[in-house]
Amino acid sequence: MEGVSREEALPCLLKCVASKEVAGFDSIECGTGVSSQAQLAAATNWQGETAGGKEHGDAYGHLPADAISIPVNSALQHDTNLSYSIPKSLPASPYGFHVLQIESGPNEMAPPVLQSANSAAVELEQPKQAKLRSQPIPLGKSRRDSGIDNQRDKRFDPFKTWSGRFERQLSSLRGIPQEHDGEANDGCIVEVEPLPAVDRYFDALEGPELDTLRVSEVSVLPEDKKWPFLLRFPISAFGMCLGVGSQAILWKTLATSPSVGFLHVSLTVNLVLWCMSLVLVSTVSLIYACKIIFYFEAVRREYDHPVRGNFFFAPWIACLFLVQGVPPSVAEKPPTALWYALMAPIFCLEVKVYGQWMSGGQRRLSKVANPSNHLSIVGNFVGALAGASMGLREGPIFFFAVGLAHYTVLFVTLYQRLPTNVTLPKELHPVFFLFVAAPSVASMAWATINGYFDYGSRIAYFVALFLYFSLAVRINLFRGLRFSLAWWAYTFPTTGFSIATIRYSKEVTNAFTQALSVGFSAISTFTVTALLVSTIVHAFVLRDLFPNDISIAITRKGPTSSKPVAPLRSINSTMKGRETLEI
Repeated sequence: MEGVSREEALPCLLKCVASKEVAGFDSIECGTGVSSQAQLAAATNWQGETAGGKEHGDAYGHLPADAISIPVNSALQHDTNLSYSIPKSLPASPYGFHVLQIESGPNEMAPPVLQSANSAAVELEQPKQAKLRSQPIPLGKSRRDSGIDNQRDKRFDPFKTWSGRFERQLSSLRGIPQEHDGEANDGCIVEVEPLPAVDRYFDALEGPELDTLRVSEVSVLPEDKKWPFLLRFPISAFGMCLGVGSQAILWKTLATSPSVGFLHVSLTVNLVLWCMSLVLVSTVSLIYACKIIFYFEAVRREYDHPVRGNFFFAPWIACLFLVQGVPPSVAEKPPTALWYALMAPIFCLEVKVYGQWMSGGQRRLSKVANPSNHLSIVGNFVGALAGASMGLREGPIFFFAVGLAHYTVLFVTLYQRLPTNVTLPKELHPVFFLFVAAPSVASMAWATINGYFDYGSRIAYFVALFLYFSLAVRINLFRGLRFSLAWWAYTFPTTGFSIATIRYSKEVTNAFTQALSVGFSAISTFTVTALLVSTIVHAFVLRDLFPNDISIAITRKGPTSSKPVAPLRSINSTMKGRETLEI
């Protein structure tokens, strides 16, 4: 490399060059002196004419065209081959410079020396660029049509009727395009989760009515998303119908019983409460009927639930309350065919449930016994009372006998509480008032069948009276409770006991029995009113009456080491201790 001279070495990448040394670089070449003077004068006149133009920047934030400055050195004006630069603030993009030229026109804002250059620039039109601003979705256009949300959330399909096929058929009838059946979110195939066994409900759930998922368990439905309303609507909502319907019967009894005639209660109260009960039963029944149609798999899980399954007797019991509490202005005596129509589904449910209690297996009574089982017993006594009021005899006696036999077995089973049974959580303790419901209604049913309040009716009433006082004196059961639908378990048993007390005071009339009738009636009315107001507030104001129904979203098998550990759901659920019921 010694023979290579310094002139043949590679040039450097960067070189400092004056703008005057490059022809046509940000400058306008002037020809002769005369031409240079003329062009300079024209440019100076143009600058003065546009000085009164725009004083602010254009819409793109650039300086106006009159901001062009042409510095002129008087000492250099006599130079014939002289170039002067016209610095100008250019826009941020060629598109902005093009728009600036279009808006101002090719020959309006430019000096005479730049008119030819501007004309050529206008001819070289820049391609129109797409707008990058966010555009709102036009009205009447859904998210699916706009392409924003083109995939349907299929995580709820296992709980839909036929795993969502019925919904897709309805959507096809409406003309909505459907996705491929095998595709799901994240490319997964939706599989129907098999129904869990009874043991899984006790192992995976805790809390009031076994409706809280344990920390170690994993839900088959998303816990971080609010579920559809029908999935969150439980069968236990019929407890509200039982409470309001029993109040209609109470005020009818207060208005017609001679032992409390000094109160002068009008039948108008009974009419108002009966209409409210009718509307409530119709509304709840319609909503749950929609759940059966669209989420039948969820209904099946509720039926297999050891606590929720007993509430399937509640709709028919609520209808029997409507028959019992009908105002005289509406109907003096309901038709007997209505009694047979309402007792038929109760009979079918009892054959299924009582058969499982007797035959043993996973649903034997010693394994699934809980206070809500009284709902399956009370239906017999309510049916016997309604049938005897209509003039029937054999049918009411049949259901009274069936209810009495199974109530005795259930009463003993719940009293002895096997060591293997888990102590009921604190929030479920109000349901223990269902102990009072069965003997209270049984005393009235037997008095109606027999014609008067004899010794058998009094024995049942005194049992209910003792259980009522036994639960009422335990104030600790009512402290620190949070509102839930389980609170409606207070209303129906206390109201039934109040009606039985009025029937008893009719046979044994004195100041003490009359005071008991008024006192128990006031307590039950206050309880129903307070719960009804609280339910309305939580349903329509706080909107937390129907949370996600985790109790129907448990897995078929318990968690294993291969499954991820469930996240911590609530510090309250982890710190909640089990308290033993004091008897």
